[in-house]
Amino acid sequence: MGGDGTVLGVVIAVVGGICSVLVARISTPRERPAPPVAAVEADELPPPGLQVSPEIWQYVSRRFDRLEADVAHLTAVVETKKVEVSALERLLRQAMRIIRRANRRLAAVHEQPEEVPRELVPYSIE
Repeated sequence: MGGDGTVLGVVIAVVGGICSVLVARISTPRERPAPPVAAVEADELPPPGLQVSPEIWQYVSRRFDRLEADVAHLTAVVETKKVEVSALERLLRQAMRIIRRANRRLAAVHEQPEEVPRELVPYSIE
């Protein structure tokens, strides 16, 4: 009675081993041959880099030209405004000197000096 159980166990083990080998062979990826490539001459190859249609390139070129013109204009405006700002600062410093000088004269004759506007205080030389 004891021999039937072991024979059945051996048969099940052999069938399981065969099945595991079959599953392993089926599930392994196979190498596929590369598709044939037609021979292309060097003249037919596209140049390396990004390919853009002429219409798109013209549109982008016009945009770049416009941006360069805008930058050149803004640069000129900034340079002009720098000159104007420096001239105005020079005038504000001169106004501050005049107010200080007038206040010293008023103090010399024992008069109440004029109040210096808060806006001119940063331009004080003293």
